[in-house]
Amino acid sequence: MSMSDAVSTGALLMIGLIFLVLLMQYLRLREIWHLLLGNQMAARWARIREMENRELRSALRAEKAHVEQLQRKLEIVLAMVPVA
Repeated sequence: MSMSDAVSTGALLMIGLIFLVLLMQYLRLREIWHLLLGNQMAARWARIREMENRELRSALRAEKAHVEQLQRKLEIVLAMVPVA
């Protein structure tokens, strides 16, 4: 084996090693990318649920106020009815 063959073989091994490292980095970055996309989707759903919760709490407050108003009206009507 001549010197140029040894250099060529060493360069080929280095290229193979660099390719292997790049492949490992690519796979890791792809995994991180998928995690990031999953987190984005989870954050989006969390925002949607939070908006729905706010709307439901607001509707519940309105319903409670309406029930209180109806109870006050009922008390007034009952006070107006003579007791026999």
